[in-house]
Amino acid sequence: MITAAVAAAVLALGACGAGNNNSSSNSASTDAVITAYGSEPENTLIPANTNENGGGRVIQLLFSGLVGFDADGNAHNEVAKSIKANDDNTKFDIEINPDWTFSDGTKVTAESFTKAWSYAAVVTNAQLNNSWFSNIKGYDDLQADGTASDAQLSGLSVTDATHFSVELTAPSSTFPIQVGYSAFSPLPESFYKDPKAFGEKPVGNGPYKFKSWTHNQSISLEKNDDYKGNFPAKNAGVDFKIYTDVDTAYADIQAGNLDVMDTVPSSATTTFESDSTIQAFNKPGATIQTIIIPATIEHFGYNEEGRLRRQAISRAINREQIVQKVLGGTGTPAVDYISPAIPGYSEDLKGNEVLKYNASEAKKLWDQANAISDWGNSKLTLAYNADGGHKDIFDAYVNSIKNALNIDVATNPVATFQELRQEINNRSLKSGFRAGWMPDYPSAENYLQPLYSSSAADGHGSNDGDYKNPEFDALLEKAAAASSTEDANKIYQQAEEILLQDLPAIPIYYRNNTGAAAQGVKGFNIGWNSLPDYANITK
Repeated sequence: MITAAVAAAVLALGACGAGNNNSSSNSASTDAVITAYGSEPENTLIPANTNENGGGRVIQLLFSGLVGFDADGNAHNEVAKSIKANDDNTKFDIEINPDWTFSDGTKVTAESFTKAWSYAAVVTNAQLNNSWFSNIKGYDDLQADGTASDAQLSGLSVTDATHFSVELTAPSSTFPIQVGYSAFSPLPESFYKDPKAFGEKPVGNGPYKFKSWTHNQSISLEKNDDYKGNFPAKNAGVDFKIYTDVDTAYADIQAGNLDVMDTVPSSATTTFESDSTIQAFNKPGATIQTIIIPATIEHFGYNEEGRLRRQAISRAINREQIVQKVLGGTGTPAVDYISPAIPGYSEDLKGNEVLKYNASEAKKLWDQANAISDWGNSKLTLAYNADGGHKDIFDAYVNSIKNALNIDVATNPVATFQELRQEINNRSLKSGFRAGWMPDYPSAENYLQPLYSSSAADGHGSNDGDYKNPEFDALLEKAAAASSTEDANKIYQQAEEILLQDLPAIPIYYRNNTGAAAQGVKGFNIGWNSLPDYANITK
C-alpha cells in the first residue's frame, strides 16, 4: 500500500496518457514474439548506467522496481508491499513482497535494492544515473575519489530480507514514485562479480527475461513465466530490431516485416494516418525536444553574452512553421520545459516569449551580444543523430536561424544515437546538439531535477549542458518539500522562469506519441512515457 498522503500525490500526478487500447482478439496469439523498432544502446544493459531510450526500453521490460506505472501513468506497487512515509516525508519504511525472484532463480531481497542503489551512488562506479540518489543520506560521503566500489549509503538501513528504510536529506513527497524509475531497480548478487559481463547478459526480475544481444542488429527478450507483478506479458517475447534509418523501419512495418515502431519518419508524417498498409497512432504525448548549446562553446558561456545568444537563437526558430510543415502537425510548439500531458504545465510563465519566433527581436538580441564580444566569422553547428529521422527538422532549424541572424550555421549529423550520446557524455562534442526527454515518472520534477540541477551535472546525471544555478536548485528543494502537488507545481514554475532566462536548453516542441504497427497486430498503444505498451501487444 501507499500511505494516504502519498497516494493523493500519486493520483494527482497521473499523466494524461493515450489510454489503454487493449484491443486483443480471439485470433491473437499469446505464443507470438513481437518484433519492435529499437536502437543500439549506448552502454551495456545496467539500470543505473542507462539514461537513453535505446537501452531504456529494454531495461524497463527486464527489471521491476518497487513500483511500476500503467499505460496511463498511474503508479502501482510492484515489488513493494508497502511504502510508508513519516510525517515530513524524510523517511520511508519499505516492505517488499517475499515471493519475487530474479530470472536466475535467486531471491529479490531488501539488500537487492540497497546494494544496487549504493553501487549507483558511489562516484567511482561512474554510473550515469548517479545523481538520482543524491537526496539519500550518505550520498555526499560517496562522492570522494577513491571511495570503495561497495561502500553503502548510510541512509539505507536493512531490517530483514523484506524490510528496509530510506532516510533523505530533505523532504520529498514524490520519492514513492521516483522509485518507479529503472535506475532504482534491484540487482542480483551475480552483478557485483562482473558488472561488465552482467550488462551484456542481464539478469532481471521483470515481465521479460534476457535471451540474446547481437550488437547493432537485435536484442531478444522472452516472457518471464516467474514474474509476479501487475504487468505480465501477453506475448511470448519481444525482439528489438536495431535500425539506423527510420524510413527503412517504416517500410518494414508496411511490408509486415516489423510489428511495431514508436516513431514516424518525416517523409510520412502527413500521410501515415491514411496509410492503409499500417495501423497509425497519433495522440498528444509527454516527450519534449530541445537544443542544448554547451557553455564550453565560445560565446555561449553561462554569462550575459551567452544568455543573449541563446535567447537570440531561440527567437530565430520558427517553431509553428516547422511543426506544421516538417512534422505535419505531429507536435506542438513548446512554451515551457514540461509537457501539456503533465500536471504543472503552464502557458503563462514569465519570460516564455523567448520561445516565440520573432526575427527582428532575435537580431536585436544577437547584436546586444556582439556588443559584449564580437561573433566575427565564428560558425554555429547543431548536431543530431542521423539514424533518428531528424535531418529535415534540423535543416529547418538551420535555415530559420540563418535567415533571422545572417550568421554561418550548419548541421552536424552523427551517424547513430549511440555515438551521439557517447560524444555528449564524454563532453567531446564541440557543437550544439539535439536533446529529447521522455519522463521517467509523471511529475513536473522529472523534467527539471535530472536535466538542470547542479547535482546532475558533470556526468552524474542527465544535465548534459552542465548547467548550475544555486537559485534554481533551491527552488527544486523547496518544491520537493511542499505539502501538496499543487503547491509544488507553483514552485516548479518559478524554477522554470529561471530556466527561461538562462536557456540551458532551448525548448522547441512537444512531440506527439506517434507510431505505426503492422496489420494483424493487436493491442498497439503508446503510453504516458512515449513508449509502446509492449507487454499487451499480440498478433
